[in-house]
Amino acid sequence: MAEPQIGIYGLGTMGSALALNMAEKGVRIAVSNRSPEVLPAFLAKAAAFADRVAARDTLEALIDALPRPRLLLAMIPSTAPMDELLDRVMPLLAPGDTVIDAGNADFHDTRRRAERLAGQGLHFVGMGVSGGEDGARHGPSMMFGGSQESWQVLKPVVEAVAARFDGDPCVDRMGPDGAGHFVKTVHNGIEYADMQMIAEVQDLLRHGTGRSPAGIADIFAAWNAGPLGSYLFEITETVLRAEDSHGGGPVIDAILDRAGQKGTGRWTAIEAVRLGQSATMIEGAVAARAWSAEKSLRDRAGATFGSDREPLDIDLGTLESALLAARLLEYDQGFRILAAASQDYDWQLDFARIAEIWRAGCIIRAKLLDDIAGAFRDGAPEGQLFLAPRFHHIFADGIPALRKLVSAAIAAGFPLPVLSSALAFWDTMRQPRGTAALIQAQRDFFGRHGFDRIDGQDHHHGPWWD
Repeated sequence: MAEPQIGIYGLGTMGSALALNMAEKGVRIAVSNRSPEVLPAFLAKAAAFADRVAARDTLEALIDALPRPRLLLAMIPSTAPMDELLDRVMPLLAPGDTVIDAGNADFHDTRRRAERLAGQGLHFVGMGVSGGEDGARHGPSMMFGGSQESWQVLKPVVEAVAARFDGDPCVDRMGPDGAGHFVKTVHNGIEYADMQMIAEVQDLLRHGTGRSPAGIADIFAAWNAGPLGSYLFEITETVLRAEDSHGGGPVIDAILDRAGQKGTGRWTAIEAVRLGQSATMIEGAVAARAWSAEKSLRDRAGATFGSDREPLDIDLGTLESALLAARLLEYDQGFRILAAASQDYDWQLDFARIAEIWRAGCIIRAKLLDDIAGAFRDGAPEGQLFLAPRFHHIFADGIPALRKLVSAAIAAGFPLPVLSSALAFWDTMRQPRGTAALIQAQRDFFGRHGFDRIDGQDHHHGPWWD
């Protein structure tokens, strides 16, 4: 075959899927893996594209096969193995070459690595890839972070394999160094909140109204056909209809209620606090996963204090309106984090474009994202989605519905870490005068921090309580 356009190192689940996607879309690739014995199996999968695929037994041979400026994409753990890879390849690369980390990485590590490679005239790209194995194979959403030079070289490759929404490739340059990985991190935080919110609604319908999983699946199918339509609603319907092949009955009843996490949602919550934000819906979702892991403690607490919940009378139209408002607020919190990071790191993130590349290929793809992109294009007041005129009708209907739902559910004993956080966020942000005056007075009392007065003056001249 002709010279490869890109080298791919790491042929695990995601690496193999992305490599096959590239080959199928006409991109010439060379591949290698730490354990070369996996290469024959991969070549067998790629047999239909054999004229575009070359394998190399070693990393050194892979780099040697690439034309300059080289593009080396690594799909390996973005922790110590990535730094070890850089130690090996940097002596083999030449100025202008690019290394791409396409895994889930801490953006601080990405920024550090970009600075390290820049010292030798090399480019380091942190590229978030969303959509799981299926997305990587057939069209992911990708968030590129790196130099303009590396973007121009890599752009034809990633645009060829990205998911498309109305013909628009769901990939773009977010900004320099860690911008791509940070946007992917916030994407995953929103994903955590969306999944937890869906789980809370399922719990209300199952144990509050007594509906069966199949009956709840019908509800999610109807919602998915409307403004709430999304990939997560689609797969929720599928999960709730599935039957347990071993013991019979709904498979959801056979699954231990203990959810795992890879840490990206937690990263989002941590970075939000570091940036002076507080993404309470994402934080609530992270907390719920952590609490789910304490199964034995929850069993004991239930036995000690009781686990009864009261029946609920839920109007489905009210629930749909509440969900739409809450989903918009979870996206709003995510974009608020992105705005704070963009300012802090001087990334100049394009929020409308971020919403656009999330419209297909990624886990949080949803119909609402088209309107979110439009709201940013229109110029959302103060950059806040919840102030955008095109969403006023959603909140006019949805907030009273959310208030009714949360009040009834909490009174009946249902935990709502995300839905209740959505309402608390809304009620806090709509109050011109909140609770912080007393807090600031308390801080001044025991720490002499001083405070700003309503009339625009300040108080930094000694204790007012003497």
